[in-house]
Amino acid sequence: MKSAHLSRRTFLRGVGVTMALPWLESRTVWGDAAVSTEANDAPVRVAVLFAGNGFHSREWWAKGEGSQLELGQVLAPLHDHREKLLFIRGLYNAEALKGNIHSSQTGNLLSGAPLASGGDIRSGTSFDQVIAQTHGGSTKVPSLVLGCEKANPSVHKNYSMLYSSHISWSSPTTPTPLELYPALAFDQLFKDGAERGDKSVLDSVLEDAQDFRRFVSQADQRKLDEYLESVREVERRIERAGQQGELQGWRPTLDKPDVPRPPEGIPQDIADHMRLMCDILVLGFQTDTTRVCTLKLNNDHSSLRFPHLGVDYMIHHLLSHSDTADWLKVNQFFTQQLGYIASRLDKIQEGERTALDNSMLLFLSSMMTGNHNADQLPVVMVGGGGGQIEGGRVLDYSDQPERQMCRLYLSMMEKCGIKLDKFGDASQPLSEV
Repeated sequence: MKSAHLSRRTFLRGVGVTMALPWLESRTVWGDAAVSTEANDAPVRVAVLFAGNGFHSREWWAKGEGSQLELGQVLAPLHDHREKLLFIRGLYNAEALKGNIHSSQTGNLLSGAPLASGGDIRSGTSFDQVIAQTHGGSTKVPSLVLGCEKANPSVHKNYSMLYSSHISWSSPTTPTPLELYPALAFDQLFKDGAERGDKSVLDSVLEDAQDFRRFVSQADQRKLDEYLESVREVERRIERAGQQGELQGWRPTLDKPDVPRPPEGIPQDIADHMRLMCDILVLGFQTDTTRVCTLKLNNDHSSLRFPHLGVDYMIHHLLSHSDTADWLKVNQFFTQQLGYIASRLDKIQEGERTALDNSMLLFLSSMMTGNHNADQLPVVMVGGGGGQIEGGRVLDYSDQPERQMCRLYLSMMEKCGIKLDKFGDASQPLSEV
């Protein structure tokens, strides 16, 4: 390995494995400058976290600004990040009001496109995939599309439930393939293929990593060691998770499986499943293996249960129809995933900013509450978008005539270097974002 050939886009390589490096101060170039304000800046990343069926009607709120920003109980897990948070009120998706409930409110959430009914499949390319298709060539994985609940192929009130199961769409007729298995999501980031092997990803690149350490500063050597250890820890957890059974919420016909579970299985505990997916998202951003990720924590019309919260008597969808204390617990559990990702990214220093400062984490649902009201949507964003977003604010568009969700997507794409005249039903970005 020659020092003249090293850059922040250097990959550690092994047999069947390619692992991108994290951001390093002693390297001079990182990827495609088109998505950064300067060639040496870390890139802007975009993540969308979706929670189905809305939130507690009395506890989704924010008021004040800066360090004095107050948050309702649903958003309490984001307290430490309130100065990097935007609470956006009043945006809506007009097409979601033209169909029925659930599927017709979710299938176009990230595109604003009309939906085909009658069991047909037609939506619109989602904004995350517009970013991936524009800049995805700069990274190994153009976009990482993760989920924690299996897709539902049935039809509900004349609309395909695939709309409820997918928020990311590569084209109007193609929902982006959703990865439920943490091991395979991990393989997407670090293996040249999704095949299984006896050797771990980390073991495969250790020799190359030791050679690389000779060409970076002591501070970057410590950062590299911390990064490699985080990869090792995720590998250990995936190995344990694969021995624990199937997706929580699905109940097998036997008390115990009568055949061994494969090592790449889905964790039995939904909390473990979500946390693994959060860690994989962070690793993807930290290594610049991907800059775009959607994480669907559950489906709209979800059937997940939450025994770890002491809420195992009713599925998520039914819980959402009343503002109980248990519904608030479940809401906070979902918000905790966003808080966890934000905390991890905020500890990753990238020059003068953190990885959170260089990211936009969008958290939303396809309805305000479980009563299917979509005349305005619950929207929170955490992160600085590469220093382009001022946090600690409440933006209220409730009384404005132009309050399309797609205006927000135009703003987010613009911060990724993509300027469009129109997207979905919007023709101008939100200037305040």
